[in-house]
Amino acid sequence: MPPKFIKKKRKPRQKRTEAPKFCRFEKDGVFEVDYRDIGILGRYVSAQGKINARKRNGSSAFYQRQVTTAIKRARFLALLPYVGE
Repeated sequence: MPPKFIKKKRKPRQKRTEAPKFCRFEKDGVFEVDYRDIGILGRYVSAQGKINARKRNGSSAFYQRQVTTAIKRARFLALLPYVGE
């Protein structure tokens, strides 16, 4: 007697290939991220006011830590909002 359910082999999903991301601070030769430079820090904050992840930014761990502390200082001094619009 033949089996009732015959399993079919699935095709493997194609993996997404993303463009390699580079650290902007390493490229520019910046050593320390300044909390007063709101133009740069605004790029690392989402529309909701959250700090973007390192994976999304493309920044290295060294600079991501500096960006995080700089954003928190700028928020404390009311240069950046805590919540998005």
